[in-house]
Amino acid sequence: MAGVWHARQQIERWVVLTATDAWRKAFPGASIGVLAMRGVSNPRSHPDLDARMTDVEADLRRRFSDGGRPAIRALETVQAYTAYYRKFKKTYHVQLQLESVAVKGRSVPRPSALVSAMFAAELQNQLLTAGHDLASVRDPVVVDVATGEETYTMLNGKAQTLTAGDMFIADAAGVMSSIIYGPDDRTPISRDTRDVLFTIYGVG
Repeated sequence: MAGVWHARQQIERWVVLTATDAWRKAFPGASIGVLAMRGVSNPRSHPDLDARMTDVEADLRRRFSDGGRPAIRALETVQAYTAYYRKFKKTYHVQLQLESVAVKGRSVPRPSALVSAMFAAELQNQLLTAGHDLASVRDPVVVDVATGEETYTMLNGKAQTLTAGDMFIADAAGVMSSIIYGPDDRTPISRDTRDVLFTIYGVG
């Protein structure tokens, strides 16, 4: 039987994410996290968030100041994603971003408040996260395993066919994101976003 996760958007509506039987069979140890928030704002920056981002950067550098890249690559979370990406001959990009901040001393990208917060959370917990404008999402929302026939337009505007075996999330209008190719250009977070949906891919 398919699994169902609920994220409360507002009293009169729930965001319901359903897992297909094919997904459960393909990824028995996997999980999906869902967070929906209503009535948010998304300024380019905010002093409190900037301060928090600076704290996150400093914390990451402290955590990995001695162990460096080997310590990052030894994290259980990173190893799980590395194993997943290796099946598709890809490298886990969050690992590379974490190394960039913690080892090379670079800053976490700050494109907007909501996206910056998402990036910071990804680096802190190493969990792959996608953000969407909830107003653009059409129920039902489903997590599934790709057959290799699904297509969508990526955030960079390029058309992409999913690779068979990849994990992806779709709504009634099509693919919203996949692990290997990332989010779509139909539901992205923008400066006008007021209701937001974050999904986390836990590969097990």
